[in-house]
Amino acid sequence: MDRAQVVHEKFLKRAAAGDLPAGPPPAPCPPETLMAIYRAQCLSRQLDRTSRDMQKAGQGYYTIGSSGHEGMAAVALALRPDDMAFLHYRDAAFQIARANQVPGQTPAWDILLSFAASSEDPISGGRHKVLGSAALNIPPQTSTIASHLPKAVGAAYSIGLARRARPEHARLAENAIVMCSFGDASANHSTAQGAINSAAWTSYQSVPMPLLLVCEDNGIGISTPTPSGWIAANFSQRPGLRYFACNGLDMAETHKVTAQAAEFVRRTRKPAFLHIKTVRLYGHAGSDVEESYRDRTAIEADEANDPLLHSLRILKDSGACDQADAVAIYEQTGQTCARIAAQVTTRPKLRSSADVMASLIPPARTNAATNGPSQADRKAVFGSDLAQMTEPQPMNKLVGWALSDLMLEHREIVLAGEDVGRKGGVYGATQKLQARFGRDRVIDTLLDEQSILGLAIGLGHNGFVPIPEIQFLAYLHNAEDQLRGEAATLSFFSNGQYTNPMVLRIAGLGYQKGFGGHFHNDNSLAVLRDIPGIVIACPSRGDDAALMLREAVRLAREEQRVVVFVEPIALYTMRDLHETGDKGWLTTYPAPEQTIPLGDIGISGTGTDLAIVTYGNGRYLSEQAARQLSDHGIATRVVDLRWLAPLPAAALIDATSPCSQALIVDECRRTGSQSEALMALFAEAGRNTVTRLTADDSFIATGPAYAATLPTVDRIIEAAQALCSGQT
Repeated sequence: MDRAQVVHEKFLKRAAAGDLPAGPPPAPCPPETLMAIYRAQCLSRQLDRTSRDMQKAGQGYYTIGSSGHEGMAAVALALRPDDMAFLHYRDAAFQIARANQVPGQTPAWDILLSFAASSEDPISGGRHKVLGSAALNIPPQTSTIASHLPKAVGAAYSIGLARRARPEHARLAENAIVMCSFGDASANHSTAQGAINSAAWTSYQSVPMPLLLVCEDNGIGISTPTPSGWIAANFSQRPGLRYFACNGLDMAETHKVTAQAAEFVRRTRKPAFLHIKTVRLYGHAGSDVEESYRDRTAIEADEANDPLLHSLRILKDSGACDQADAVAIYEQTGQTCARIAAQVTTRPKLRSSADVMASLIPPARTNAATNGPSQADRKAVFGSDLAQMTEPQPMNKLVGWALSDLMLEHREIVLAGEDVGRKGGVYGATQKLQARFGRDRVIDTLLDEQSILGLAIGLGHNGFVPIPEIQFLAYLHNAEDQLRGEAATLSFFSNGQYTNPMVLRIAGLGYQKGFGGHFHNDNSLAVLRDIPGIVIACPSRGDDAALMLREAVRLAREEQRVVVFVEPIALYTMRDLHETGDKGWLTTYPAPEQTIPLGDIGISGTGTDLAIVTYGNGRYLSEQAARQLSDHGIATRVVDLRWLAPLPAAALIDATSPCSQALIVDECRRTGSQSEALMALFAEAGRNTVTRLTADDSFIATGPAYAATLPTVDRIIEAAQALCSGQT
């Protein structure tokens, strides 16, 4: 049976008979507020029914309904429209109620455009059926597994930070709070647990965290029941987190308790957990057939607890509206939805690849002009380091100096990560930064990569330019969805209206002698390479690192890009190139106004017999190999990619075209490495005299065999000689 039709008919029948579910006397609430909640609830319910009709007619697409969760309308009206809201996918009632607080909004039209995947959908431009609205401070949320919680924590943290140093592009008011809602099943996900722990950990130290976590507990996650009492047992006694609970079927109680929770968060700047009991109507989503896994008695018990029937009782008992008028509102709302649905299905849709990808890259934004730090400011910050800048230095020191100059010029830059502050990073790249700029701008985080990236995304929502650090490349896998599913998709799914610019620094790649094994020597960037829209940078020498880092920050500040900056660990302290003591890999610090633009490659040498195309540690090894190859009569140039994504295709073709042969040296594994894309690039350009030397498809060992699976100078020379002699 069509359970949506069953619920609809039961509502009308029971309303007509005055057969309303029992409940306590309604909590005090202004009649106009009760009516606003009820109208939003009716629209949410009728939109669900209309969506199902559109899908049956082939005019709508997969959707997750909000029926049973209409109590979220009361939550919306207990908050302010300028409180940023990261919504659970069942929260149409919240968005509708908030839209009714803001003049000029048309929630029925907007949401139905989304159902129809019209390019006129005001939030995603037809890219997804998604809740969200820039006008309503609701960033779009497509995740179903709580991956929006870490960035909600970051956004809440940003409010306190902005009080101390407000960024130019701040979006949130100084006394705003952040609301984040999710389901009882999602509360069990490691992402949710980590984010909630991060919020409580922060609050426990009396750091401002104005966050309202709202758990909508309908007792089931798709087909798996949530144990009775589990949510309360799990969250009611957590240190640093105040617990509130209410019956989401009772709109008056929900409004009252939410107002209390919001007042607590706003006044104390501490997080609260609001546990709202709801029901789920119609099943999970789309084609889900609830009867296939759930007892009919349980389904009908939830239907008997229809929130709209409870709302009718509250309206009647409070004297806000009689039943006949309330039912008329419900029916008129359904007629309005049907009429609008007939219109939105005729509206234009995305058609071409260019249309779909138009919002993949964020729009550029205008920033106030900066003149750069004065020499007096630099002297005050750098102190004795200024004198060292004319002397050759290793990469880790130049990275730290570049960060200092950038932070001195741009007050909205915030560094965050494990051990980046007091310790100065595992490899010393962020030494002295916390002493120079304070703990607000150089943040020692808890050990949770998801929370680190969520913090960065949330900071980006409020105008900051975060530079988070993941301590080792392999640790990124604990949090890669924060990049893939959240940071990289935000502009895409918001049609460029929301962005989260950042420069993510990651220490990685191989060649560390005798340290760490595969978790500290991870030579795979495959997890990053296929994320649309992000920039991947990998410097090989200290001067390049400083120059590219400046460009990475420019890309984030001005073009709102997500940049991943991979710093080769083995080159952090590298000094010599060809002989011990030659200091051939040390460089002086480039002047602060200099950069290496996105897409600019590095070329060392002018040889035309062989071009070695490489990056990172590969460049260091290839420079050594090139000198030895010249002794064998092979004139070589080394081409350093620098920017791994987007691939600098035209520059590579141009740089290698004078050369008879080309050898790709890729320190990543053969499968999934950059070499695959490079081989394809040269083949498509009509160049057949190309081969590649890569790492083996293996993890890296600790100890003397640290480089056994990786390209070496001898292997580069061997491959080059074979290629140039025609043996490959």
